[in-house]
Amino acid sequence: MLKGISPVISPELIKILMEMGHGDELVIADGNFPAAGMAQRLVRADGLSCPVLLDAILQLFPLDSFVEKPIALMSVVPGDSYQPVIWEEYRPIVKKYEASFKDFEYMERFAFYERAKKAHAVLASGEMALYANIILKKGVIKA
Repeated sequence: MLKGISPVISPELIKILMEMGHGDELVIADGNFPAAGMAQRLVRADGLSCPVLLDAILQLFPLDSFVEKPIALMSVVPGDSYQPVIWEEYRPIVKKYEASFKDFEYMERFAFYERAKKAHAVLASGEMALYANIILKKGVIKA
């Protein structure tokens, strides 16, 4: 345990976050996401929800301010009537750490998968909400 670091941030996850550089991407995957088959680096966070992980990560992780939308979500598949309420849970969490945040990028399912395959790491959560997958693009800490 460390002071100021959420206990949901595992040693493996903190190492990954520290190794990431500007422009690298982290996928926070829900429980249905094919994380093991997509990940270059897989970090398990079984039993933890995506909002809890997002909140803990954004305390440490700067978002890329050089792109219009540094956070991407997987769009609902056409024909699926599901309304992902979890997206509205994400918004205040992001705003808490990034006051300039405007909106998410929404990506078609297979385009999201292709981008996830190129991500620095995939964090596999225990999230049960549908369409809870999220990609964060790392920014810089300005001195």
